[in-house]
Amino acid sequence: MIRWIRQQLGFDPPHQSDTRTIYIANKFPQHGHYIPQRFADNRIISSKYTIWNFVPKNLFEQFRRIANFYFLIIFLVQLMIDTPTSPITSGLPLFFVITVTAIKQGFEDWLRHKADNEVNGAPVFVVRSGSLVQTRSKNIRVGDIVRVAKDETFPADLVLLSSDRAEGTCHITTASLDGETNLKTHYAVPETAVSQSVSRLESLQAVVECQQPEADLYRFVGRITVTQQGEEIVRPLGPENLLLRGARLKNTKEIFGVAVYTGMEAKMALNYKCKSQKRSAVEKSMNTFLIIYLGILLFEAILSTILKYAWQAENKWDEPFYNQKTDQERNSSQILKFISDFLAFLVLYNFIIPISLYVTVELQKFLGSFFIVWDLDLYHEESDQKAQVNTSDLNEELGQVEYVFTDKTGTLTENEMQFRECSINGIKYQEINGKLVPEGMSEDSPDGSVPCLNREEELFLKAVSLCHTVQISYDQTDGLGDPFSHANGFSPQMEYYASSPDEKALVEATKRMGVTFMGSHGEITEIKTFGKAEKYKLLHVLEFDADRRRMSVILQTPSGEKVLFTKGAESAILPYTKSGEIDKTRVHVDEFALKGLRTLVVACRHFSVDEYQDVDRRLHEARTALQQREERLVEVFNFIEKDLELLGATGVEDKLQDKVQETIEALRLAGIKVWVLTGDKHETAVSVSLSCGHFHRTMNILELVQQKSDNECAEQLRRLARRIKEDHVIQHGLVVDGASLSLALREHEKLFMEVCKNCSAVLCCRMAPLQKAKVVRLLKTSPEKPITLAIGDGANDVSMIQEAHVGIGIMGKEGRQAVRNSDYAIARFKFLAKLLLVHGHFYYVRIATLVQYFFYKNVCFITPQFLYQFFCLFSQQTLYDSVYLTLYNICFTSLPILVYSLFEQLVHPHVLQSKPALYRDISKNSKLSFKTFLYWTFLGFCHAFVFFFGSYILMGEDTTLMGNGQMFGNWTFGTLVFTVMVITVTLKLALETHFWTWMNHFVTWGSIAFYFIFSLFYGGIIWPFLHTQDMYFVFVQLLSSGSAWFAIIIIVITCLFPDVIKKVFYRHLNPTSTQKSQMYTNRVAIGDDFIALQPLSRAKNQLGKIRWKRIRFQSAQNMTLLKSGAEGRTIGH
Repeated sequence: MIRWIRQQLGFDPPHQSDTRTIYIANKFPQHGHYIPQRFADNRIISSKYTIWNFVPKNLFEQFRRIANFYFLIIFLVQLMIDTPTSPITSGLPLFFVITVTAIKQGFEDWLRHKADNEVNGAPVFVVRSGSLVQTRSKNIRVGDIVRVAKDETFPADLVLLSSDRAEGTCHITTASLDGETNLKTHYAVPETAVSQSVSRLESLQAVVECQQPEADLYRFVGRITVTQQGEEIVRPLGPENLLLRGARLKNTKEIFGVAVYTGMEAKMALNYKCKSQKRSAVEKSMNTFLIIYLGILLFEAILSTILKYAWQAENKWDEPFYNQKTDQERNSSQILKFISDFLAFLVLYNFIIPISLYVTVELQKFLGSFFIVWDLDLYHEESDQKAQVNTSDLNEELGQVEYVFTDKTGTLTENEMQFRECSINGIKYQEINGKLVPEGMSEDSPDGSVPCLNREEELFLKAVSLCHTVQISYDQTDGLGDPFSHANGFSPQMEYYASSPDEKALVEATKRMGVTFMGSHGEITEIKTFGKAEKYKLLHVLEFDADRRRMSVILQTPSGEKVLFTKGAESAILPYTKSGEIDKTRVHVDEFALKGLRTLVVACRHFSVDEYQDVDRRLHEARTALQQREERLVEVFNFIEKDLELLGATGVEDKLQDKVQETIEALRLAGIKVWVLTGDKHETAVSVSLSCGHFHRTMNILELVQQKSDNECAEQLRRLARRIKEDHVIQHGLVVDGASLSLALREHEKLFMEVCKNCSAVLCCRMAPLQKAKVVRLLKTSPEKPITLAIGDGANDVSMIQEAHVGIGIMGKEGRQAVRNSDYAIARFKFLAKLLLVHGHFYYVRIATLVQYFFYKNVCFITPQFLYQFFCLFSQQTLYDSVYLTLYNICFTSLPILVYSLFEQLVHPHVLQSKPALYRDISKNSKLSFKTFLYWTFLGFCHAFVFFFGSYILMGEDTTLMGNGQMFGNWTFGTLVFTVMVITVTLKLALETHFWTWMNHFVTWGSIAFYFIFSLFYGGIIWPFLHTQDMYFVFVQLLSSGSAWFAIIIIVITCLFPDVIKKVFYRHLNPTSTQKSQMYTNRVAIGDDFIALQPLSRAKNQLGKIRWKRIRFQSAQNMTLLKSGAEGRTIGH
């Protein structure tokens, strides 16, 4: 327990050495000198608080807020000295604010704890004491042997010991880590691969030595020492031996592995960023405004204190005959008295700082977040998933986004490839009902007949079905089985697993067309051509690499001929072809690309006996070379892959999610730049960017890829910068890979940022998870400090999601890590448009007005108190009764602004979605600019002066306002000012309201009515528990005067009429885009039947569902009135 506490406090790190030694099955040496290393447990922690640190950490975060800290100081001052108001007036609201916020944040963190507990409590099987024991994931220790079954995720980082295959291999998918859904093959060392049972594993004597944990997913350095019959056998360990936490076992019945990195030391967890408190731009603006108001408060308090002593310089005011000083008062220190008076004025004016602002903001955020959850437009029927809000602190930030960073796989795409077209021998073909049909022709062969393929078509299909790295699985077989058992009449359900989704789609397509890949066994590969089995011998595989951009296989055909099949990018194949329809195929490839299809070119080469012997010798020499092996292999590959015969090309579509292109275009129109950050290959990423509209066909695509050195990278960046400056017309898109990005960020950050900011779209490929976070941080901390949003669906996106100002998780196929660590979660990328353009717009406008209005009404509230001191010799006499002081912000003016901040809609939601450019009107925190802040503050001071001096002029010095000649006193004067103020600030908010609901009417007029009813009740009864009865019958007396009623009406009109004139003047002479949209909306004639407002383009698409009633064009955007028919969704105000 003590060690755990020390670790939590950071005094006792779990490991200190550079390497760790792991005894498999924790069989430690028996000699007494061995001290075992200490390692982290296997718990994953994404929560921010624990039961121990919640109170201090939460209080620290809350008192970072200036208003909270300020009211704490005021509360302490009120406790220490004699002040005009009770400590309860500051302490009670402060306690309420702190408690409500702590409960809200504690609840949100409890949800994170709950999600963590689900992961940490997942059942796993470990080998202990010679048997397989079920335990929880969090109980796995470093050194434990863990069993993982097919389709399960690995609970820790494991070194593979054995699998159900004799050769000790297994297949995994790392989709949740790096976004790649292709199968990867991992290996066990031969000495442990034979230990396929629990008993043999228990007798295994082995030690793993490896590096300490690091975040790089693709790097692992270690060795395993196996003791067999007294002899130690040492084998190297690399990434191909390590199974990462979060990856999933595929196509393998079960594996056994030893845990080497656990819990927060697993590579997946190291790629998480520390969860920190995100604060919105609005909150930062609030803190700035609070500092300014604190300055105003200090100025008023200091001025009042100085003027008090200036006034008391005259003896008649210092010690009047009716208020003689005591000896103690005469002998007290002047400095202490000055400080005491200053603090008393500080307490008197402290209401200028609105603590209730934070309560209202917290309530608005918490209650407002339910509108996202309840929005049916963000509900995905197919998966039965609605939007999710993990933190409501950032609602308004959705309206300020300038950069969107998105993952590709599973976020923009469904990750489902579909074969569409191909070109064979210069002829384009399409697949129709599983048959290859030349373009322009219909399917004419009768059902059930065997289609007749010519030699070129058959050779092309065979090349596609043989040149790949596809794995095959038979669902009915467990363990090894016989991959060719189907030849004996047994036909299990086949399932393909591919190194890339393209390969899987192509092999499945050839199967539908009659050429079926039946699997590999050792060197033998079998295909079936229309039921006829053919066995090929696999001689060599020329692996794909990014430089060559192609892969090849050399096979021996059933007739004994040696043939090379190769496929790759157009630029990597066509230059090396010498025969075939090269020009026609190039045209077809361009046509496929224009349709957004992913293209591959297929070719072959036939070897003579002598040629193959030369090729075989060269390959053997290169593969066994100890020096410069990679360079020699590339040289040999290039020697082999030449003089090719072109067979054709394929076009495969990566199915995009619904409405991705429209969403990206809407974001672009809204002034938001979209960056795609993916771990996928360069070609794949570019192809998807083109198909989803992230890159346009007319864009000039710039590339910063495969940079090897700092100098080379810097020179390329300068070339790109010059190219952008020289061409002012064309839009530019930038492609950068992970390796080049590392070089660019190392020493050329400024130059890289300059290039990026001048590009309309940026695509980063081959990105490690932490690199994604670095890119987000780079933009976030640039001089402009733009607001960033990151969206992704896998564990590899968690760091990016946590780094961005707003993190959004997609509820996809790659687990729940992204959703758990995000601020918001949605089911599909298309929902992002409404989340930002509608909800973001509404939240920002609502909270911006809420903040400005709070400062305005508090200036109105406290400025008359300051002015009153000039008329009472700065005696710290309060203008308002203490009950009014306490209830002004809590009861009389709180509900209208809260309801406004929940329901206000400047523009109809459908107009906001159809005109994304309206998002620009609120960008750059425009509604909380310093100019707007000064306007509201100035307005508050103006209204306060009118309240005070309007009431003062009415009452004068001797004015009699009662029918019996009785004069008003100071409490009546203060109540008159307070009454005018409550009515004016409430009606001012009514002027700002555009979207009226029954609730707005209820709280607006109800607040004014409540004030009158409360005041009559409060002043009409003698309350026994009150020390003074200053307000007894004051309000009744005030309302019995016709002159007072007249004054109230005149003062309210005087305050609000100039504001109305200004609004009308600005709206007609210089309207904003938003105001124009309001006018278009308001001009729509609403008949007896419901009329929905939609763009013309959308209306035309719904002709089958909606009956037209009348059309009126209102704007250049062709806004259209539609009468809703029997079908379709109706949306009303």
